[in-house]
Amino acid sequence: MDRLTEMIPVFGQSLQETVIMVGISLFIATIIGIPLGILIVITQGNHLFPNKVIYHTLNTLINIVRSLPFIILMVAIIPFTELVVGTSIGIEGAIVPLIVYTAPYIARLMETALLDVDRGVIEAYRAMGASRLQIITRIMLREARPGIVLCLTIATIGLIGATAMAGAVGAGGLGDLALRYGYQQWDIEVMIITVIILVVLVQVIQSLGNWAARKLKKSA
Repeated sequence: MDRLTEMIPVFGQSLQETVIMVGISLFIATIIGIPLGILIVITQGNHLFPNKVIYHTLNTLINIVRSLPFIILMVAIIPFTELVVGTSIGIEGAIVPLIVYTAPYIARLMETALLDVDRGVIEAYRAMGASRLQIITRIMLREARPGIVLCLTIATIGLIGATAMAGAVGAGGLGDLALRYGYQQWDIEVMIITVIILVVLVQVIQSLGNWAARKLKKSA
């Protein structure tokens, strides 16, 4: 028990590192992923801005990135990571591949959320003279808000799992803690506590996401 008490600062630091990686990566990936998701929807045939070249190019790129396991992607883009942040290790070295991994995932989830918007509503507003930009911002995004919240919730949970693998490049976080103590030193107690922290963290995020989505659905 005394040893576990001494480990509390280590758990706290690891949790903080995980939160930093997830927070920064999610913020930047969302800025990239949401516009990508919108673009891949509106460029589909019979939508607002049909364009086969843009649609098929984006669709292919997203599928390629999403088909790669995170650990392989992280190694594959090391030169790009070093070009962007100057290093491929530590928290900075993990954030770039986390963004590259998550942005296409958010884009695909966004596509699903936006395609759930009733096309009849879109066509009705087009018939009333609404511009295509107004339809995107005031109709599609507004109607898809609950789905977008759930999309970001799923992406956040996926990021937490990816940060665990980022421990392999010395990025710190709960994954690195489990790797160093739970696996390399075979410390079962540390491994169990790390798993419990991750489970609680995921449950809290999922519950908050579900609650926010329900609130937005009722207010729609």
